[in-house]
Amino acid sequence: MILGDEIRFSAGQIDQIGAEAEAAYPEECCGLLVGALNGHVYEVSRVVASPNVVETRAHDRFEVDPQVRIDLMRDLRHTDESIIGHYHSHPDHGAHPSETDLAQAHEPELVWVIISVLAGQARESAGHVLDPETGRFRQIGLRVDGAVSGF
Repeated sequence: MILGDEIRFSAGQIDQIGAEAEAAYPEECCGLLVGALNGHVYEVSRVVASPNVVETRAHDRFEVDPQVRIDLMRDLRHTDESIIGHYHSHPDHGAHPSETDLAQAHEPELVWVIISVLAGQARESAGHVLDPETGRFRQIGLRVDGAVSGF
């Protein structure tokens, strides 16, 4: 399995994720990332928001709506794009994977993008992949093209 070393967003895409994270605070937001792996760079072409459908503990758990994922997979049939990852926020915690995230990492080919939201404001974002050799997350570069301010 080939894993990337960097994930690349447009400024508008990362701003969208930050706005969703702030709007969901103090609960976690979540969504899917569409694009392609070009060499060792995940190129995000679209950010697809999802309701967080976890039934309890939404302040520190997330679950993408299965219908959002099914509909997206249908839309991506016969295209060169696929779901390359997902994102979620960590209210009042850092942008690094938790032990809960690790326990939920059932698709090792997907990138995990985590947004830290402190006191309701998006502060930091980071990308991670599951290293097949160690079974732990490894941080990858996160680049925002055309960013003026960002978070």
